[in-house]
Amino acid sequence: MFYAFYDIFYLLVLLAIGFSMWASARVNSTFRTYSQQRTRNGMTGYDAAREVLDANGLHDVRIERTAGNLTDHFDPRTNVIRLSDSVYGSASTAAVGVAAHEAGHAIQYAKGYAPLKIRNAIIPLTNIGSRLSTPLILMGLLFSGLGQFAITLAYVGVACFALSVVFQLVTLPTEFDASRRAVGAIEGCGLLSSEEVGSTKKVLSAAAMTYVAALAVAITQFLRLLNMVQRNDRQ
Repeated sequence: MFYAFYDIFYLLVLLAIGFSMWASARVNSTFRTYSQQRTRNGMTGYDAAREVLDANGLHDVRIERTAGNLTDHFDPRTNVIRLSDSVYGSASTAAVGVAAHEAGHAIQYAKGYAPLKIRNAIIPLTNIGSRLSTPLILMGLLFSGLGQFAITLAYVGVACFALSVVFQLVTLPTEFDASRRAVGAIEGCGLLSSEEVGSTKKVLSAAAMTYVAALAVAITQFLRLLNMVQRNDRQ
């Protein structure tokens, strides 16, 4: 009975990974679809980001082109929005949505949005935790027969992995809020028609699902690792 329960965690992880793959495929498919929908006013991704930033008084935030597909991001360290080749100069509803979303992150940073501050603060800890979690868990389980210290080491590894769950947890509201700000700015500034805004929402909604999927994978993996260590602890 216990092992059947243990196997459930593997099933949950596989389901979460499947969900993540579906979400990734969906965002790419949705972006490709609406990349073909040209904006009626000829507005590009760069134009949209600049309009949103200027409307919020962020004239000092620069916008640069970066290589790749959907590699768009806001870098608070340099105060720069980097838009991918498929967004920067593209006059499509998909490009406008993605660019406005990144501008939304810049607005969050300027306004001191709490979840974003928490996410940025724990990034160094999350990076350390992700590097240490697997070695600590493996060492703890491998030497579990030598005493409680080894099991404690494995629990520390699980705690390190938990930092990734916390990171994904605070990332979720950050991304949803950036999309909300993007849509609000697009509508408020009159950048697109109502029909085009609907298309942009679909792109941002598809992108948001990838963060939901990432959180699901992190949670199920954490539960699996915790259960694995607890199982060895009881033996």
